[in-house]
Amino acid sequence: MEFDLKEHQQMIKETARDFAEKELRPLAAKIDEEATFPTENVKKLGELGFMGMMVPEEFGGAGLDSVSYAIAVEEISRVCASTGVIMSVNNSLVCQPILDLGTPEQKKKFLPDLAKGKKLGAFSLTEPEAGSDAGNIQTTAVPSGDDYVINGTKIFVTSGGKADVVLLFASTDKAAKAKGLTAFLIEKGMPGFKIGKKENKMGIRASETTELVFEDCKVPKANVLGQLGAGFRIAMKTLDGGRIGIAAQAVGIAQAAMEAAVKYSKERKQFGKCICEFQAIQWMLANMSVEVDAARLLTLRAAYTKDKGLSFTKEAATAKLFASETAVKTAINAVQVHGGYGYMKEYDVERYFRDAKITEIYEGTSEVQRMVIAAMLLKG
Repeated sequence: MEFDLKEHQQMIKETARDFAEKELRPLAAKIDEEATFPTENVKKLGELGFMGMMVPEEFGGAGLDSVSYAIAVEEISRVCASTGVIMSVNNSLVCQPILDLGTPEQKKKFLPDLAKGKKLGAFSLTEPEAGSDAGNIQTTAVPSGDDYVINGTKIFVTSGGKADVVLLFASTDKAAKAKGLTAFLIEKGMPGFKIGKKENKMGIRASETTELVFEDCKVPKANVLGQLGAGFRIAMKTLDGGRIGIAAQAVGIAQAAMEAAVKYSKERKQFGKCICEFQAIQWMLANMSVEVDAARLLTLRAAYTKDKGLSFTKEAATAKLFASETAVKTAINAVQVHGGYGYMKEYDVERYFRDAKITEIYEGTSEVQRMVIAAMLLKG
């Protein structure tokens, strides 16, 4: 693994940071407070090539590597974690599986607009009775002529209310449980497809999270992604890639929290000197630095392993687990450094604290990541 960024990766880092500072920072606190979806900035990300970073140029994407993608997600999330997860889902959980498994017709139909930010994608696996236990999915898809008729309810769908394309998992064989799941590409406007409740969340409030309801929704058989019954494997493989994006999001949040803590510690005076002169504060900052660096390196290692075409399940789970727990710990300590002010919404660390927690939950909880890592260790 190379520790120095390549020229194009450094350019991506600089471009993403410049965009985040100029376009996202002025609005980040406001859209969080108002829970407003950043529609225009998502479109601008698409124009920069950030919504389909690993999609080949022939399909309208940037044709870049996973390392570049992780770098970009970190920089965007460092300023606005809500925008970071919107970008991550579109890249990792929608464009990537279509690229990997889609028919030539599906790639041509869906990828160009998704990669350019003209359309937005969402990933829909979770249900009221099926979170970590994806094999317990109750949504059904029954064949009917040239279509499948889908019935069921999905929850916690990132970008669900704004998405033009939803990668949905439903059961085509209830008796087979996990082995009976199939992936479908649902398009906005299909009869029987409705947007349900919009969630009022603790963090990443500008990324819209909704319920999706399917009542006799007719989906053409041409919209099946991959093979019948391969849905569970598709979901797990897709989530491996998604965990790199969430790890990068977590690193961005942690980096932002650390930077805020360092800055404030140099400004705040108590007992006649800046609090950064106290050893207790210095040790907190030092621990933040070590853990953020480690989280970043684990994330880049996972992305690098993916780029090499090697199995990266364990690397992605390790990165996601460590980076998400680092984000939470760093954000908590950044609030502590700020004292009472850290509890106030006028300081960004309050938002970082709220945003960080979800990284330990979505795309596989920390407990699930430990199960994945243990299984890989015991397997080999």
